[in-house]
This record gives sequence, C-alpha cells and structure tokens, in this order.
Amino acid sequence: MGFNCGIVGLPNVGKSTLFNALTQTAAAEAANFPFCTIEPNTGRVGVPDARLTEITKISQSAKIVPTHLEFVDIAGLVRGASKGEGLGNQFLANIREVDAVIHVLRCFEDDNVTHVDGAIDPVRDAETVETELMLADLESLEKRVEPLTKKVRGQDKEAAATLDLVEKALSHLRDGQPLRLMGLAEGAGKGMRLLQTLTAKPVLYVCNVSEEEASTGNAWTEKVAAMAAAQGAQSVVISAKIEEEVAQLTDDTERAEFLDALGLAETGLTGVVRAGYALLDLITFFTSGPKETRAWTVRRGAKAPQAAGEIHTDFERGFIKAETISYDTFVELGGEQAAKDAGKMRQEGKDYTVLDGDVLLFRFNV
Repeated sequence: MGFNCGIVGLPNVGKSTLFNALTQTAAAEAANFPFCTIEPNTGRVGVPDARLTEITKISQSAKIVPTHLEFVDIAGLVRGASKGEGLGNQFLANIREVDAVIHVLRCFEDDNVTHVDGAIDPVRDAETVETELMLADLESLEKRVEPLTKKVRGQDKEAAATLDLVEKALSHLRDGQPLRLMGLAEGAGKGMRLLQTLTAKPVLYVCNVSEEEASTGNAWTEKVAAMAAAQGAQSVVISAKIEEEVAQLTDDTERAEFLDALGLAETGLTGVVRAGYALLDLITFFTSGPKETRAWTVRRGAKAPQAAGEIHTDFERGFIKAETISYDTFVELGGEQAAKDAGKMRQEGKDYTVLDGDVLLFRFNV
C-alpha cells in the first residue's frame, strides 16, 4: 500500500509550491493569494529507496517499480474554518480523508509574499490550525453523544464502548489537547479512527525556509522542532523553492551536484518520505525477478499473508509460505540463487512478521 498525506497550512506558506515540487507537476497553481487551491490536487510520487536500485542491478530486472506516496494539496485554512469561514467546510472534509497531515509552516521572510496575520510566527500558525481542527472535532463528537446515549439505554454494548471513548476524547479536547496525544491503546486507537476525528491523525511539521537556510534552518525552525518534540511529533526543514528547482533537473548527477553546492545531502522529498514512514510506522519489502523489481509498503507488524495481499488478494487467500531473504543477505551473496545455495533463504509461514527490507517470494494456492 502507499500512504496518503494531506498538505495543510495557512494561506501563502508554500503548500502548493511544495506540492508542485514533490509531484514534479504544475497541477496546483501557486499564487500569492489565499485559496488558489480550490479543489484538492492529488499527486503520486515514487518513494526514493537506494535499496530498490541495488536489488534491481543484482537481479538484472527489466523494470523497476517503486512504492508510491500520495500527496493531497488542500485549500488554505483561516481562523473560523471550523465555523465555515473561508473554505473551512471543504478544508475539514478533505482532511478527514487522509492518513496523515503534513503541516507546512512558513519560516522565511519575503516582503513580496503576504502573511495573513502580518508577521512570521510558525508556532502561532500551527496553533491556529490546531485550534480549528480541535473545534471541529469537538462539534463532531458532541453530536454523537445523544444518539449513542439512546443506544446505551437499549443495552447496546458496542455503543457503550464508543460513548466511553467519545466522552474521554471530549474531555481531552476541552483541556486544549489534540486527540493524537491521548495515548490510546491499540483497540481504542482503532475506535478513534472509526470516529474520523481530525486531531487524531499523525502530524509532520514541514518548515519552509529560504534557499539560503535550507541546510542550516533558523531560529523559527528551532522553535518548531521544540514544539514537535513536546508533542511526540516530527519536523523537517526544506526549501520549497529549492525543491521546485530540483524537480526540473532530470539528470541524477546534475541533481547531486546542485544539492551539494547548497550543502544538502538529499532532496526534501527524501526527508519528508523518511519522516512520513516513521510517522505512520511503515516498512518496505521487495519482490524481485528478471521481469521487474518492485517495492511494496505495509505497516510495521504486518504478517506475511497481509504482505502477500498487497500484491493480490488471491495471494493472501491462498497463502502457503513466503520464501524470505533479508536485504543485506541478498546484496552480500549476490541474489536469490546464491542465497538459496548458501542456505540463507528462509521458509516462513502465516505467523511470520515481515521485516523492513525483506525480499519475498510468495507461494500460494487458490
């Protein structure tokens, strides 16, 4: 599976510029005025992974297929969005559909780009968006209390469990805390996902800085990093303008030289993807052969049949075993046959937990 991240933030913080760069398209119109993105633009990008290239070389595959990350560029939010101000209703509806939130924060000065609040303060901006999302969650959950209470009176045990979760969530929100900080157990966490709350979604803060500060950050990015750490979240520093320029370079050597001249080891996309994987607790496994080498994504803890199901539902339904080689072993020994000959290919059953970097061949019978 891929994963789906909504790019959110106040108007004029660089959301659409970042989206355009990340997806290497001009699908979203970047302009110096609020709400230039009216409908959410969606772009799929291949996830950069050096291991995929290495496996392809060893297998001499005719084709290489990365796993994908989906970005959704969502209209800018303003104060009062939870009450329908600006494009608030649409913003909130769109954000409910994503797995995680990439919150772009403006950490650069530019007299030519206006700020809706007149001054740069990324922590304040983050709190503005968070407050609107919490208010929307409060309203949504409060509407659920009465119908759930009626069901509980009818001895509905499932409704009783849901009502208990809703009341705990409301208490948490009224204390001014987003729901992702509730520290829910796995079962309750699944229940919260079913409630489709906004502030339960994991957040990655993206600090958009000037080109000159892309490699070092600045005082604003340090404040964002401290805020993220206090929330158990993550932050990355990028320059959307640099990403836009890098996206125009098709030659890998030229890209590397451009980044090196700016003191950067990798593109912002790579940093965002790495942080996003950690955010959603995702891992990558590979399938490889003469025809193609392909990367696949599953949540950490997935069992072998679930991983097989990412390729095709028949693979999961008729799962027999997974022939497994770790990435390091695959590279060290020089491929599948060499790993077999050395006795390093393992036969794993239905209870096997897939590990990041596994090279898998599924056996199944339908």
